[in-house]
Amino acid sequence: MFFRQLASKDASLSYMFGCGTLGKAIAVDVVAGDEAWFMDQAREHGVTITHVIDTHVHADHYSGGRKLAELSGGVYCLHENAAAEFPFHALKDGDVIDVGNVSVEVLHTPGHTLDSVSLVVADNRRAKAPWFVLTGDTLFVGSIGRPDLAGRETEMAGMLFDTLHQRLLTLPDDVEIFPGHQAGSVCGAGISGKPSSTIGFEKRNNPLLRETDKAAFVAELTREIPPRPAEMDRIVAANIRADEG
Repeated sequence: MFFRQLASKDASLSYMFGCGTLGKAIAVDVVAGDEAWFMDQAREHGVTITHVIDTHVHADHYSGGRKLAELSGGVYCLHENAAAEFPFHALKDGDVIDVGNVSVEVLHTPGHTLDSVSLVVADNRRAKAPWFVLTGDTLFVGSIGRPDLAGRETEMAGMLFDTLHQRLLTLPDDVEIFPGHQAGSVCGAGISGKPSSTIGFEKRNNPLLRETDKAAFVAELTREIPPRPAEMDRIVAANIRADEG
């Protein structure tokens, strides 16, 4: 397996990983303007990008996912709940994407948005057990995703509690976490500058994950809502409309 993480100037984290032996790769959460980097990486590793996935419809930056899919010939993917106006490959909870010797299981992890997914990855040449999970804007290092972007923060915060405790935190403690943002992002408060962690470390040290009472969790998460991302409505509209112009 090869694995690459790309940090953008707006504190977003994008990913490309796959199987060099069989020449297949997946790109995740591509930021507009970074498409050439992914194409260069594909050439360097001698792979074809078969899938381009956005873990949700982004509200803080323009997505380069559709453009990269067009350039690479890969399939552009969103969760089936995504309110996109264009055709896309609809991911469902429990879907498994095989990328050569690498397998990717789709987990529907709503709470930040209704269409949020996390991607649980295994390198089958090493073990069938999951090695790492890309958590998008659901779980960060030291923080969690904000629940207010849909304007239903109490409902979404409750959904996020269930997602965390019934889905992500049931993964083995040694599974690595690779989130969609690091420190400086407006998509969560108190995000660490370290761009990876583990399920076990976050269980022990992420303050909101230590809260096991749902009502208290919701109250704390919605107590101080930060300002919405600048130009959020314009960015979301661009990320879901049929034409990207």
